[in-house]
Amino acid sequence: MRIVIQRVTEASVTVDSETIGRIGAGLLVLVGVEQGDSEADADWLASKTAGLRIFNDEAGVMNRSVVDAGGRVLAVSQFTLTASTRKGNRPSYIRAAGHELAVPLYERYCEKVGVLTGTQVERGRFGADMKVALVNDGPVTIIIDSRLKE
Repeated sequence: MRIVIQRVTEASVTVDSETIGRIGAGLLVLVGVEQGDSEADADWLASKTAGLRIFNDEAGVMNRSVVDAGGRVLAVSQFTLTASTRKGNRPSYIRAAGHELAVPLYERYCEKVGVLTGTQVERGRFGADMKVALVNDGPVTIIIDSRLKE
């Protein structure tokens, strides 16, 4: 699994002109699931998301987690994070997990982040054509790949 975490002052996701998820300050997380990913990957990434110290403390140092900062999380599934661009100019998504694996792992990730942060995770709609709006704070953007954890 691969996630892109963006520290935001606000973020939202819209489907068919309806806003289905919205947060103020916190994290917008784009979530990509690849073939071969497991519940252990989802759990590890959820722990990293909740514990990542990328919010400023009183001294202006990035030393606080989303929990410490009282922020929220908006998680949006994004299969294009699995893209391979090794050959040519058209990305290949052959590594992307199918719905039967991707949906349960995305849901597990969201549920685990919710438990670890003590808040409900706002979500996009899996497989939908979504419009994501955000104000990146910093900007702070971090990519974490569960296959690179060791």
